[in-house]
Formats: sequence, C-alpha cells, structure tokens
Amino acid sequence: MFEKNRIAVKIENQIALVSLNRPEKHNALDMPMFYAIRRCIKQLKKDKTVRVVIVQGEGESFCSGLDLKSVMHSPFNGIKLLWKWCPFSPNLAQIVTIGWRQLNVPVIMVLKGKCWGGGLQIALGGDYRIAGPETSFSIMEAKWGLIPDMGGTPALLENLPLDHAMNLAMTADIINAEHALKVNLISRIDSDPMTVAMELANKLKERSPDTNKRIKKMYHKIWCSKQGSILASETFNQWKILFGKNRKIAVKKALGDESVDYH
Repeated sequence: MFEKNRIAVKIENQIALVSLNRPEKHNALDMPMFYAIRRCIKQLKKDKTVRVVIVQGEGESFCSGLDLKSVMHSPFNGIKLLWKWCPFSPNLAQIVTIGWRQLNVPVIMVLKGKCWGGGLQIALGGDYRIAGPETSFSIMEAKWGLIPDMGGTPALLENLPLDHAMNLAMTADIINAEHALKVNLISRIDSDPMTVAMELANKLKERSPDTNKRIKKMYHKIWCSKQGSILASETFNQWKILFGKNRKIAVKKALGDESVDYH
C-alpha cells in the first residue's frame, strides 16, 4: 500500500494488478492519489519480475477525475502539480499518465463506470484500454475553463483524428463506450473487462520481455515522436489559462461555481 492507501498493488504470476483505491469518491484524484500513483510507477519500473501491468479502479468507477475542491483547497497544490524543471519532462500532473507509457512492460487499463477528466487522461497512458459496456468517458477539463494537461495528448494523437479529439476536448461531452470505441478512444468493450485483460496479460507475458519492451518503445516513438514538446505545450497553455484574463473564472468553475460564464 502507498500514501493513505490510495493505491493497492498485488503482484502474482508476473502480473501486477494496480487498483486506484478511493471507491467512496469514485477514485477522484486528490494530492495523495497523485503522489501514490507516481510512487507506484517508480516501484514497478524497478521490479524486474513484473511482465505486465493491469490498472483498475475499486468500486463503481475507474476514476471520476480531479477532486477539484480538495486539490484547489490550497493554492500551492496547483504549483505542485504543474511545476517542472525541464519543460519537456512530465510534471506531477502528467506523470500519472505518461509514467505508464514509460514502463518497459505492457499496461492494460480496465475501465468501468466514470472515466472522466483526469481519469480518462490516466487511462490514455495505457497501451490497451478495455471497458465495460456501461463505462462513460469525458475529456472534462473544458467544463472548468481549463485545458487537458495531464499527458493524455500523445495518446490522442496516436489514436484519434484531429476533429474527434478537438470535439471531445472542447465540448467536454460525456460519451458512452460504443462512441468511445467508434472514435478509437478505447481498444475493446466487454461485459467482463477484467477477464479479457487477464487473458491478454497472460498471452503477453508468454512473449520475450525484451521484445515487448522494444516494440512498445519503438512504436510509441514512431507514432508520437514529439511527446516532450506536447508535454511542454500542455503545461505552457495551462499556465496561460490560470494566469490569463479568465483565471478567476477558471478557479471559480473549478471550485464548483456554475454561475460564472465567459461573456
């Protein structure tokens, strides 16, 4: 277990099962959750016995996104999430997504319930996304006057046409699993996504770990050769939003004040 039990990890038969463990809040992301995911990824990266990683959410949902009121309670949290020494490296907000891409083993995301905002960003960090038919998806940041800045953009570039990606990001619409599959946001829909994920994991672990590592690294580099530039652009543009003329509106929206508008 990690920070305040936000993450549970079980390793069995060379498969690491990672569970987001805040079910009473639909696994919404607070600061302890960010730190726990980062630490989990670091530990998995060091564990040479792990051949495949499966990530799921405990309870009804995979992850409903950022726990805005909790995170925005302290103005320093925004700085902690966005600050980075190197513009092309992931900050704390981005590492919970990009970190899964940086692992040398395949990562399978098992999705259910709400997969919104930061939750969808994390799911985009996986190499495969298997969803239950009831799962709903949203790039929700625009609802709060923010941009999606948690490192999911490289996966959008790899998987979605520009118009579909922009539509999801600008409208903040909530879509169902069938729509998500149609636009290639997810890999597969199944009534028992965990069983499918375990079957895939067992198949993947039978292959050479070095082969899996090289294929993953090579394909991500070919499909998205400018990941560092994308991460820098996400953070730069979010800073512009937060410190631009609409910064007060963005903060009020984030804190749940639906009465404000942009006119």
